[in-house]
Amino acid sequence: MKFKPLALKISLKKIVASLLFSLFLSGCNETVAPIQGVQYRLLPETLNSNNFSPVTEVFSLTCIHCRQMEDLIPALQRSIGQKITKLHVAFNQPAYIASMFYYAAEMQTGAIPDYYFLVDLFTAMQLPESSSDEAFQKAMIEVFESRGLISPINYNDQQFEALSKRVDDVSRLSDKTQIQSVPTFIVRGKYQVIASAHDSKQELAETIKYLLAKKS
Repeated sequence: MKFKPLALKISLKKIVASLLFSLFLSGCNETVAPIQGVQYRLLPETLNSNNFSPVTEVFSLTCIHCRQMEDLIPALQRSIGQKITKLHVAFNQPAYIASMFYYAAEMQTGAIPDYYFLVDLFTAMQLPESSSDEAFQKAMIEVFESRGLISPINYNDQQFEALSKRVDDVSRLSDKTQIQSVPTFIVRGKYQVIASAHDSKQELAETIKYLLAKKS
């Protein structure tokens, strides 16, 4: 009989320890919701355009980090269960010129250029600064002609006019976002994901999924 209190005491210690361990694991596994102003921000106005539904990458062919992001896009799409559309910014002259090549590709293919097409566009656009204008033009012509397409360098007046209208329309749309740094993502035409506030692809995917499901 004298051993029962000791056995009871040991048993209670085990129960308490087990409960504390369970609480500890629960706390470690708890997902912290993204914070407005840290992981994302509201756009100045909601954009009622199909270009922003439901997830859009905002990028530029002139941006080295955008080229790196391109390698993550397929896995990111699988994580969020959504296709990611694209918006090429035109917030300065180099970006505006680059946007013409991107939208020339998009208009001729009738879709977002595939991964290898985009990689070639990035490569041609990001030739070393020491490269001549002739080298740049040759590289861009090859990117398009290797796919049976026409480089905007060789457009006629009618083709160039249609391309300019497309780029100007998108440029006005992107101006409304007031985005000055890429790559980034727009979710539901309402939220901008602050990509630099995320340490991994998984964190980025979790923020996008959170914003997709957000009620307001």
